[in-house]
Amino acid sequence: MDALDVLIQQTDDKLAQLKEHLASGRAVSFDEYKSICGEIRGLLIVRGYTLDLKKNLALYRDWE
Repeated sequence: MDALDVLIQQTDDKLAQLKEHLASGRAVSFDEYKSICGEIRGLLIVRGYTLDLKKNLALYRDWE
């Protein structure tokens, strides 16, 4: 497991935690709900960038 795998796993763990928080109805206000949704969106973007980076690094290593 390399550093990018660790980052992906940590991102997945945080996403699961936030989704569970929303699914359980623990958001006490609409502002908190919006904030958590924004955090989820940001984490999903970061996860996508990390997966793209991992793929591109693998292609680069194969090319060398």
